[in-house]
Amino acid sequence: MQGNLSDLHNAYEIIPAAATMDLVSSLEECTTGLYLFLNNRFSDAIHLIYPWSKNSIYHALIYSILMVVKAFLTFDSQDIEIGMTATKEALRVCNNFRRKSRMISFSRLVSKQGVKAIKEEELHAEVCYAECLILKSTVTFIQDDSMLSFLKSGINIGLSYQIYKDCQQILTQIPDYQSKTYRHLVGGIKFGLGIFNLLLSLVPPRTLKLLNVVGYSGDREVGLTLLHESASESHINNIFNVLILLFYYNYLSIGFGVEKNHSSAVENLFLIYLQKFPNSVILKFFHARFSMLKGYFKHAQLTLEECIFIQNEWKQVHHLCYWELMWCHIFLLEWKQAYHYAHALAQNSRWSKSVYSFAKASLLAVLPPDFVKSVSEDMSSLFLSVDSLRIRILGTSVPIEKFFAEKGQRYATTAGWFTAQPILEFMYAWSGFRVISKKLELISTWISIIDKGEELLQETPNKEYVIDDISLLNLLKGLCLKYLGKYSVAEYYFSHVIQQEKLLKYDHYLVPYSYYELGILYYLKGDYASATKTLENIKNYKDYSMEARLQFRAHIALEQIAKEKVI
Repeated sequence: MQGNLSDLHNAYEIIPAAATMDLVSSLEECTTGLYLFLNNRFSDAIHLIYPWSKNSIYHALIYSILMVVKAFLTFDSQDIEIGMTATKEALRVCNNFRRKSRMISFSRLVSKQGVKAIKEEELHAEVCYAECLILKSTVTFIQDDSMLSFLKSGINIGLSYQIYKDCQQILTQIPDYQSKTYRHLVGGIKFGLGIFNLLLSLVPPRTLKLLNVVGYSGDREVGLTLLHESASESHINNIFNVLILLFYYNYLSIGFGVEKNHSSAVENLFLIYLQKFPNSVILKFFHARFSMLKGYFKHAQLTLEECIFIQNEWKQVHHLCYWELMWCHIFLLEWKQAYHYAHALAQNSRWSKSVYSFAKASLLAVLPPDFVKSVSEDMSSLFLSVDSLRIRILGTSVPIEKFFAEKGQRYATTAGWFTAQPILEFMYAWSGFRVISKKLELISTWISIIDKGEELLQETPNKEYVIDDISLLNLLKGLCLKYLGKYSVAEYYFSHVIQQEKLLKYDHYLVPYSYYELGILYYLKGDYASATKTLENIKNYKDYSMEARLQFRAHIALEQIAKEKVI
């Protein structure tokens, strides 16, 4: 594999621009474009790919991927429109190369007429078409908030999955069929089926029903295995497999997964790519994230700062780095530096002005008065601004922004709360305690902050909120104690929050979230029966903050426990 990567790494220096384009040439040129992209030569990659994007299926696909990536980085309406146009054009191009009559499925056609009834290029067109359907659905989610578009996206997702399954079935009927382009076909199918198995396994059945993706289910282990296999092979989609795996292990599994999660295999695979593309800002960024999850925050900071200086063409990549740098400094209690990056995000990034304002206000709450005066920012005004800065996706508020808007209103208009309370809640909402869980001395430091908060709240309580505030600190203390391996004491704190249910006035989310943390604690102890019973209790709660996120988490945890019970 390393030899193949090395060849691809140098490909842009040895492959001339093509005057004509067959399938082999298109795969070579598009691979060149992708590796230009990995070498931070973003414009060069786009300029190489674009000329053939209206006539070649792989050029159309890769160009649309690059445009969609740019749209998500900038969150600019014009870039989102360009991304949508590119995906629609890619679908048109791919459709031109698909089999004209698809009244019966490919797999049935093969069984009736034999393998020779289908050209390999038609299979490539099917796989590219399926990938473009995923892209179009993804862009639709952020561009068009109508229910009709939402339903259409669900239909496209189902169609895409069916195409991948049809193509996989055909491959099983092709005996040792090997052409120059066959590995790209196999890799593309593994990539698609890997994504679907992984993502469908994360989504509760009720949500799949809303998406109109009925009758499909995913297996997380199958999905991860397919993605690992595909990432280890030499084909045009392998880098996308790597990036999906990196995103899953570094973000999705931290935010939603259970805590027996090991990513050494993907890290080893990642290091091979990093060795071949040592200056790739995308790979460096994930290298920093790996360092963070191991508790090496200073090393992560250096790598992220390097990412910022290494390229200026797509400055939105800097915003990813600002976000992680902000968190590194928060974890280390370096409030001034954290505020600097929160402010930079608020000034420059379009992703979530609402979240950035809450972060700034939360940090001002723990900063000394002289610093607060020097930055000419008013904490209460920032908290109040969170609500007006919210965005809408699919016609509804983003749940985490809605949560911070409610919290911002509370912290701006009431007294008697502990100064570190907003940043503690901010940490919990973004799974920050999970990120620092490997650094036990840091966990102990944060427990000290929580203990101090509890003392202050008991000395000068706000009678309206005191039960809610103390319950928040109890939940967080239980969480930290769990990471320290003090399960019995952690169980006491989680149970105490649950016992306060009828006394809570505002923060009703604390009870179902405490059930979740308690259920995971039982899971870690190996008490699967208690874990299942506790997690099932979450289903009894409705209409609380960040409800959908907890439903995802509980679904994933229950699925994992059910699997391990069988083993």
